[in-house]
Amino acid sequence: MLAYMTFGTNNKEKAVSFYEELLGEIGAKQLFSTDRIVCFGSEMGKPMICVGDPFNGEEASYGNGTMLAIQAGSRENVDKLYSKAILLGAKDEGGPGERNPTFYGAYFRDLDGNKIVVCHMGK
Repeated sequence: MLAYMTFGTNNKEKAVSFYEELLGEIGAKQLFSTDRIVCFGSEMGKPMICVGDPFNGEEASYGNGTMLAIQAGSRENVDKLYSKAILLGAKDEGGPGERNPTFYGAYFRDLDGNKIVVCHMGK
């Protein structure tokens, strides 16, 4: 159902580097870019995460209550992605752990303050 998610950024170079390194851990790569936006994913036609300058030219800010969930594929990948995000400068919002019997996740905020959960659903 998800086509893509876009986060505005106030430092596109840093944001692109952050997501390139983070999402590279699960096989994602830059799929396309323009002078304003860069999108990452596994292939066109699959869900993507994009970062870029806000279209209206104003300063980027994160949305209260807005959160992106990244399916990590395994509990081990949740741990790996969370650790990588923190290493890249993300802010901890709740380390890896089981939140209920079928949801294992870890929460952080990216360099622009956007809230992200990396998760694995199922056993």
